[in-house]
Amino acid sequence: MDYAIIAAGEGSRLVQEGVKWPKPLVRLNGTPLIERLIDVFLQNDATTINVIVNEEMKEVQEYLGKLQLPVPLRLLIKSTPSSMHSFFELRAYLENERFCLTTVDTICKKEEFKQYIQSFLKSEDIDGLMAVTDYIDDEKPLYVNTGRNLLIKSFSDKAEPDSRYISGGIYCLKRTALKVLDSAMEKGMSRMRNYQRLLIEEGLVLKAYPFGKIIDVDHAGDIVKAERFLNT
Repeated sequence: MDYAIIAAGEGSRLVQEGVKWPKPLVRLNGTPLIERLIDVFLQNDATTINVIVNEEMKEVQEYLGKLQLPVPLRLLIKSTPSSMHSFFELRAYLENERFCLTTVDTICKKEEFKQYIQSFLKSEDIDGLMAVTDYIDDEKPLYVNTGRNLLIKSFSDKAEPDSRYISGGIYCLKRTALKVLDSAMEKGMSRMRNYQRLLIEEGLVLKAYPFGKIIDVDHAGDIVKAERFLNT
């Protein structure tokens, strides 16, 4: 399965709060975020690992260029206006029927991620399995409204009666989702949440997969929080 990492954001809040590393190289228990993700992917049937970083991230580019992996590591260097645009730039590298996409700062337990991937690989009647959590620690969460069997009915910026979960920022999708990505770009969309809404509007079948907790490393305080979470 193909894996893709969006690591093109500036991480400006971390810089403002005194973090010396660019976000992909922020250490959790001594391991850079991006290295931790790559290790997790290699443990879960990765055939390729594809990464996009912005043009200013020279240190990250150098770091990734030195890695020796048992599968192809494809590095795309391009600054983009949004995570959805970064996804679009990576789409040419996604050759298999199934792929998993995540942002570089998304932290979850390795055991839960493995179960998530196994569940996706066994799923034949859906177009995507979206990681969700009921742990809300996001400044602007995307609420996921589910129905029977955790099938996703809609995504919303505000909590609704069926909003038990929020998006976890990890997306397992089939190639059918790439056609919708092309459509989103043609429509001038610019955010991953709007792309997810379009997946539903276009009739794709998405299912929610609950994680106990997913943490985004957006602030300096999130580093300690994420380390504590991983160590428990």
